[in-house]
Amino acid sequence: MRAVDLIQKKRNGGTLSYDEIAYLINGYCKGDIPDYQMSAWAMAVYFQGMNKKETADLTMAMAHSGDTVDLSPIRGMKADKHSTGGVGDKTTLIVAPLVAAIGIPVAKMSGKGLGHTGGTIDKLEAIPGLRTELARDDFFEQVNEIGIAVVGQSGNLTPADKKLYALRDVTATVESIPLIASSVMSKKIAAGADAIVLDVKTGSGAFMKSLEDSETLAKAMVDIGTEVGRKTAAVISDMDQPLGFAIGNALEVQEAIATLRGEGPEDLEQLCLTLAAHMAVLTGRTETTEEAEELLREALRSGAASAKFRAFAAAQGGDPNVIDNPELLPQAEDTIEVLAAEDGWVAAIQAEQLGLAAMKLGAGRAAKDDPIDYAVGITLRKKVGDQVRSGETLAVLHVRRGAVGLEAIAEETREAYSIGSRQPVPRPLLLSIVTAEGSVRLS
Repeated sequence: MRAVDLIQKKRNGGTLSYDEIAYLINGYCKGDIPDYQMSAWAMAVYFQGMNKKETADLTMAMAHSGDTVDLSPIRGMKADKHSTGGVGDKTTLIVAPLVAAIGIPVAKMSGKGLGHTGGTIDKLEAIPGLRTELARDDFFEQVNEIGIAVVGQSGNLTPADKKLYALRDVTATVESIPLIASSVMSKKIAAGADAIVLDVKTGSGAFMKSLEDSETLAKAMVDIGTEVGRKTAAVISDMDQPLGFAIGNALEVQEAIATLRGEGPEDLEQLCLTLAAHMAVLTGRTETTEEAEELLREALRSGAASAKFRAFAAAQGGDPNVIDNPELLPQAEDTIEVLAAEDGWVAAIQAEQLGLAAMKLGAGRAAKDDPIDYAVGITLRKKVGDQVRSGETLAVLHVRRGAVGLEAIAEETREAYSIGSRQPVPRPLLLSIVTAEGSVRLS
């Protein structure tokens, strides 16, 4: 078997077998297949695509390129969720303790943020003392005892994906549905969950800008999960504006805690309930999402969800008192109010621009080794559809005193808002549900 023959086969529209795909992936990981040949293969895939079995085979080859996690020591059917990334997306902080509160075990590995999208691990590490590294046996024991553990991804989880993604990033082959889908799902498969719910973002603040492309990606990922025996569903949600009101690590933790107490933003609560309800159905906890939502709402009302978050934080060394005293979270030294320049209605918000503004404040990373400032970020005061008067506050920047470039960042934040003369028709938050049975548009 030779790499050049497999490149030619895919270039000409042929279908690769599992053994052929595994040969390419394993050879590339070992250094036997050079970057220039793997680049040529990735470009062939970009133009020719892959069928469902090829994409599933690629996923499994990458999943088995490094460590895989056997969750069988954990009792019950384990659930996981994954978001394709967005601005203000703190859903894991809410969904994980919420489903654990109704008896669904969550043994989750999450990542750090890069660019304008935040990472779950960064948010959790904003909680004083909280550890995101646990020994494997401690990880299993914690889930069995309290129903939830969330840790950073293993350094040797899907090394093939890390290497291939870096190559795609510099060879203009990132925007390939089979390569994106296998990249996401290889990590989820390697992490060992029985049921996987995907939160696929679409809109200005998402990687996929159109609903059609988002549905195509969601279907590819659900097909992969189904092909390899994992119960999988996807919820496509809007990212034309930030989710909730908080952008930045400690700010998002505070908003997540409020949501677990039943006091959070309506859009954030709605999305979390929907994701959690699908996790309940896939794991067999309930037969319908309607039944699941009622159980989940009761967990919010009764305090069971926030109590589960408290237990989880304490188990991983975090200060559980942040539940009742959010001021114990890191606090920025100063705030800057960003004011509207005209009367009107908020017609649109460029979510990606706000994410980049928060990153420049220090809430995110431009490069993977950049430090994070947990305290800084942005709190929105106005969202799409809100009326605004000239001089009213659109958003508040939480900043370090004396930081450079604050005026420019404030102006970028103001420019992320589009003010119109009429109230816009609201865009739905939930747009489509994709399961093994097919897709259903919600609006």
